[in-house]
Amino acid sequence: MKGKKKFLIAIIVVLLAGLYYYISLPAINIHSSDTWFFVIVIFIVLAVCYAMRKRLGRGEFRQSKVMKGFGIIILGLGIIYLIGSLLSSPIVNARKYQKLLTVEEGEFTEDVEELSFDKIPLLDKDTAEILGDRKMGSMVDMVSQFEVDDIYSQINYQDNPVRVSPLKYANLIKWFTNRSNGIPAYIRINMATQTTELVKLDEGMKYTTSEHLNRNIYRHLRFAHPTYIYGDLSFEIDDKGVPYWIAPVKKFNIGLFGGETVGKVVLCNAITGETKTYDIEDVPQWVDRAYSADLLVQLFDYYGTLKHGFLNSVLSQKDCLETTDGYNYLALDDDVWMYTGVTSVNGDQSNVGFVLSNQRTMETKYYKVEGATEASAMSSAEGQVQNLGYVATFPLLLNISDEPTYFIALKDDAGLVKKYAMVNVQKYQIVAIGDSVSQCEENYLELLLSNGVKQVEEDTREVKTIKGKITKIAQAVLEGTSHYYIMVEGSDDIFDVSVVDYIDVVRCETGQEITMEYKEGDEANTVMSLEIKEEK
Repeated sequence: MKGKKKFLIAIIVVLLAGLYYYISLPAINIHSSDTWFFVIVIFIVLAVCYAMRKRLGRGEFRQSKVMKGFGIIILGLGIIYLIGSLLSSPIVNARKYQKLLTVEEGEFTEDVEELSFDKIPLLDKDTAEILGDRKMGSMVDMVSQFEVDDIYSQINYQDNPVRVSPLKYANLIKWFTNRSNGIPAYIRINMATQTTELVKLDEGMKYTTSEHLNRNIYRHLRFAHPTYIYGDLSFEIDDKGVPYWIAPVKKFNIGLFGGETVGKVVLCNAITGETKTYDIEDVPQWVDRAYSADLLVQLFDYYGTLKHGFLNSVLSQKDCLETTDGYNYLALDDDVWMYTGVTSVNGDQSNVGFVLSNQRTMETKYYKVEGATEASAMSSAEGQVQNLGYVATFPLLLNISDEPTYFIALKDDAGLVKKYAMVNVQKYQIVAIGDSVSQCEENYLELLLSNGVKQVEEDTREVKTIKGKITKIAQAVLEGTSHYYIMVEGSDDIFDVSVVDYIDVVRCETGQEITMEYKEGDEANTVMSLEIKEEK
């Protein structure tokens, strides 16, 4: 009977340990805090089971050599963990932490090109979620079975800024009835045009966050690589629209638990579950997020605050810089860069610069541009529409006419974008509002001119003369002004004549001889003077 009891207790302990592992999924890795807690919990459970089996009283409990052994092991593991944590911390490794991130100083106007309107992400994640839910609500054949997951990863897809998010099972019963076919689609939202699509798949996704057993993506990745310590997962699609889970694998560069970066990246096909591991430097170009924005912010904070050691970062804080609250994303050269402002640790109400970090490669550039914080810019934009009660989103940093500019969407109570604002980073009293992006930019450029930030560019084009008979003439209206477009014999150029400037152009007809002074343009030459030869 005693042997059976021991065997039964052993089975119970093993089952409890297996259940704990199946639910919590700790990495079997000395660098994982979860592993240490798992081992400590196992010894505590063993000690409790031994005490219950022996029915130890208070005095016997204290005198038991076995219980003392358990106590020494548990205490020893706890002490080793605490010492390892201390020796891995910035307190004793400030210089190493400060060098985890390599930061280069960049030139804003050279590194950040002016984007066309169809490349500017106008929506934040909250608005994307609203659009995704509306799109899902219109899909009568799916809405009763599935919901949209709240992931909404921002990526570059075919040179366009988009957010993508998979569907998920609406509840446990819907999972049970649909799991054989998997998740049939994902949501894709173009952040510039606000076009929302539900992309249906030929074969459903079997590996997602809403699975409950072995096909749960976290459990699938853990069983595929038991020793990997994963960072935050992201959902992306490749250039063909195939859905993948991107799982960065943490790398600890300082002691047991310190100096976290990314060493590898696991790509998991969400449909088939096939996984492939890449070293961080070999990750495919289409992958946009290996480093989370939070990790990049933390690494820059180490870089900015630990220049003169840990004590200086806490006490005198000389030359200490830190990132501002919040971040956004910028698409550059088919990569997604995390953007955030940089300010003094002393709490100044202004930025001393801003930082861009590549989420695939960790390449980081710092730009010295003093100006308003993002919060100040948001307040300035909201002040322009305070009568409407619109709320500003976190700014996006753009290059507008070689000026660092905060671009802000203004949303109503329903979370929908109603207006747009542009705020000059260095002179944040310059605030332009518009119902469209183009109108907002036009108003902003006018403010730059009227405030002396920019000067009207001098027209240095050479004035040329042409004489000949009109071969073609056509009329058009541009921005409320009538224009005549003329072609003359002997030339393939088109000449633009404004009726406001040269009213006599209305008398022109095909075959009539004219003389024009003009300046060359990209699509049409601008006419500077017009003389019509009078018929005798």
